[in-house]
Amino acid sequence: MTPEQKQEITELRARNLTPKQIARKLGLRAAEVTTYIKEQAEEKTLARVASGELDPVVECFVNANCADYYLHENPDPIEETEANIDRGLALVCITRKAKYDRFTVCTYLLDVWCLGVKDTMGPRQLNSVEYKQMLDYAYQGFPEGSQKITLEQAQSLVYSAVEYADQLGFKPHQDFQQSRFHLGKWSGQPKIQMGRNGKPFYISGPYDNPETIINILRKNVGEGNFDYMTQLFDDSDESGSFTDSLLTETLLKELL
Repeated sequence: MTPEQKQEITELRARNLTPKQIARKLGLRAAEVTTYIKEQAEEKTLARVASGELDPVVECFVNANCADYYLHENPDPIEETEANIDRGLALVCITRKAKYDRFTVCTYLLDVWCLGVKDTMGPRQLNSVEYKQMLDYAYQGFPEGSQKITLEQAQSLVYSAVEYADQLGFKPHQDFQQSRFHLGKWSGQPKIQMGRNGKPFYISGPYDNPETIINILRKNVGEGNFDYMTQLFDDSDESGSFTDSLLTETLLKELL
């Protein structure tokens, strides 16, 4: 394929001609044209990422019970009740528009009381049907459902949780480096106060090593300066069960 033909393909594609239409006009095979168009698209994407330019944001979500508390300017103290255990987990989803009927999605599962980014998914490209299914599946662990938020609020939740966990001695999930760029550049404001009532509160999850985590807290925060819970109530316990509070972590593992 000559440079002149490549230039013509670019110009014809800009006029919304299909690869087959372009191939007929230029006397090329449709497969050749399609391959060149894909290569150009990939090069543009790589260049955008390298320069920090990202696809436009379509929408962002977080579980509603997290938004109700952490996105208020002057929240009341969190009462120590079973119902409020769920506020320790936040699931942030950021969706960008890649092209027609293609969305690039990243999710961030946050332990906003202690560990920061516990898990992350993406970037993953989905069509509109797959995207809706993913949202429904991801947020089914939260009885209150999800709530739309701004990109700035999503950035603040994720980066505030990362900074708080780092102060305690915990690093983000290993896949965070792959999904971090999807957040875009954060201004640093607003910074959200993490922890529960002014100090860390660790609740063990199904994939944690509680002994290691508690020892890190003892070393970096000091005995008596944090709370923790490593046992889940069973159905026979008179206090009830809060196992649903960790359901989303398990669901996301299955989704990955």
